[in-house]
Amino acid sequence: MKRFKVQILSLLITNFHLTNFFGGNLYKGSLKNICSPGLNCYSCPAAIFSCPLGAIQTISGSSRFAFSFYVTGFLLLIGLLFGRAVCGFLCPFGLIQEIFFKIKSPKFNLWHPLIYVKYFVLIIFVITFPLISKFGSPAFCEFICPAGTLEAAIPLLITHNEFFNALGELFVLKIFILAVTLIGCIFIYRFFCKLICPLGAIYGLMNKFSLYHLHIDKKLCIDCGACKKICRMNINPTNDFNSAECIRCGDCKKICPRNAISN
Repeated sequence: MKRFKVQILSLLITNFHLTNFFGGNLYKGSLKNICSPGLNCYSCPAAIFSCPLGAIQTISGSSRFAFSFYVTGFLLLIGLLFGRAVCGFLCPFGLIQEIFFKIKSPKFNLWHPLIYVKYFVLIIFVITFPLISKFGSPAFCEFICPAGTLEAAIPLLITHNEFFNALGELFVLKIFILAVTLIGCIFIYRFFCKLICPLGAIYGLMNKFSLYHLHIDKKLCIDCGACKKICRMNINPTNDFNSAECIRCGDCKKICPRNAISN
């Protein structure tokens, strides 16, 4: 419950201008020069911060080197401080996925090799395509990002009927990806985080080095398997308690009968 409250607070802070949903307006103030730590679309009517993925794609291949250093430095700083705890506590789209997972249905685990797809997405769509594009085209935002479709495209279409004239095959693709993502989240915990999210991939690479991480006291651990059983990210904490997949949710810490796991 404590983590859920932090997630709700982060969602509200990141999307402070909720009334913009009714008018279809976008906040364009000075706070948009600051990146949100989690995945939240720049074009969401309520958003007051930029999305770090969108920012780093837009400036790649452009001449805005100062901003590029800022975004890269921001991701490194947040990653080294918190790792994927950002995903577990501060990411608005992570919260949306967890809400969909609460829908009653059979639950499944993602086939493990598929967790590496997000690194492919990071390399190709976030890094390579923007670099080879003359204007730093945000390929991930343009062709994939379901968060942008849900938080920005759909709300803006509802309030701006004139946008319907510009819809095409790309929008159909984006709606399809969003539908698959949300349906996937019903059956698989944090389906998008596990499979696609390049921001989670970035933070995951720094999980082993982040200031905020988990410790396991091997002297107290009795290898009962309770932490592995409860982990919805499909990790065995006793073997790799700082896995790149760990979102620091704390479920393993709560379930441990010997209090062997700590922050």
